Parts: sequence; C-alpha cells; structure tokens
Amino acid sequence: MRHLLIAKPLARATPSACRQVLCAITLALSWAGALPATADQLTVFAASSLKGALDEIATQFEGETGHKVTLSYAGSSVLARQITLGAPADLFVSANQDWMDVLQAAGVLVDGTRNDAVGNTLVMVAPATETDPATFDLKAEGALIARLGDGRLAMGLVNAVPAGIYGKAALDHFGLWDTVAPRVAQSDNVRAALALVALGQAPLGIVYASDARADARVQIIYAFPEGSHPPIRYPAAAIVGGNTPLAEQFLDRLALPTARAVFDAHDFATLEPS
Repeated sequence: MRHLLIAKPLARATPSACRQVLCAITLALSWAGALPATADQLTVFAASSLKGALDEIATQFEGETGHKVTLSYAGSSVLARQITLGAPADLFVSANQDWMDVLQAAGVLVDGTRNDAVGNTLVMVAPATETDPATFDLKAEGALIARLGDGRLAMGLVNAVPAGIYGKAALDHFGLWDTVAPRVAQSDNVRAALALVALGQAPLGIVYASDARADARVQIIYAFPEGSHPPIRYPAAAIVGGNTPLAEQFLDRLALPTARAVFDAHDFATLEPS
C-alpha cells in the first residue's frame, strides 16, 4: 500500500520572515524522522497537477517491481524550498524549469538525471453548471471582466506557482494582466485554484488541461494558444543523498509507453524524444 504525504506549504511573506524559515526547518526535520531511508522505498516530491496520473504510474511501478513509492504533492515552489532545507526526497518532478534550476544551482540534483518527463497546456475553466461556454472570447474587449462579474479569477501564486506564472504570462500576452490583476484570487497550488472554481467560489480559473480533466465540476471555456506563455514542461531529477538507483529506475519508467499512455489519458502533452 502506497503512503501519501500531503505537503504543507511554507508560509508566504509575513511580518515575521523568520517564522517561515523555522516552520520549514521543523517540517523538514519531522519528515527526516518519519521516513527512514530503505533500499526498496522511493519518496517522490511532485507538483500538485501530477496527482492522478502519477498515482497510477506509481501503482504500476509498485506492482511490477515490489518497491514502495511515497508521493508528496504540493506546489513546485514549496517542494523545492523543502528539498533545499533537507526534506528527504529521492526524486523531484517540478511543473516548470525555474524551480528545478534553483535546485540545480544549489547542487542537490544528481548529475545526468534531469530530464523533461511530460508537458501540459494551459486553459481557462468555469463551473460545469454554466451554459453556452463557447460564446466566450478572451480577446474581445472587456470580455474577461464581464465574464467575472463580481467574482474573482482563481490562479496559482503568480510569482511562485508555475501555473500562476504561466497564467500571468498568457494574460500579459493579450494585454489583460493589468486590468484583471486586482481581481485575481491566488492559491498555493494549481489544484487549490481548480477547487475554487469547482466549488463555485470563483467564476473562472486558469489551470492546466490535465487539471480540468481531473474534475467533472469544471469545464474548459478557453485554451491558451502556444506562444502566449512559455512552454509547459515537467522536469524530473534524482536528489543527491537519496535513493538514486531507485530514483533512476522510476525516471526510466516515466519514459515508457505505459507511462505515456497514462499521461495521455489525463490530458498531459506527450513530449517528443530529444
């Protein structure tokens, strides 16, 4: 039976910055005591948007190898910070290159293991209960604000969460960011932004296509075109000091047709071999 850890996000900027560091260190130390390393155990820190697809792939991996996989999901920024503070990850899968670059600069990635595992696309969603979504034209003057009404646009943190970063870039591309910025509700990860729309607490949200696929309570009303934001890629790499042989085995699994089929079924974008 695979164990699932729910990674608690570090506090964002507060009047007491030291409180954030102490909280993160306490969390990392508690994990270190709770997860003793074993030869047949793999701990994977992964972006929230991978939940579902990665759950299935890990189940396949466990069934075929007998190894145990612990999956810890949160925003890529949260996980990257926790890893730099000593959280016991064997493998990290980020939702963008920047946070993997942070870990590479910190010297915590195993040389030669970094590779892009999968891609994604960016969409705008509304509650599934809404009717006639096809009439929405994001580029029409005033359309976005009119569609929001008195509500807010749910997004990941636009300066930290990859989906939020991509979303802001896309809105900037269409000259909409300055207008809509005061109406944005920012969340610690993309699944939290998705939940705001699914629960009817926000009329619109910007998430990945795979997130929209994961929740029947939302519907896609707009797909952002290629070129409106940086390419969405999920780099993966083994972490120094972790179970490198097992991490490399799991990384190889992510490139197999069986894993690609799972990603396809969850509406991720398959990357062409480099």
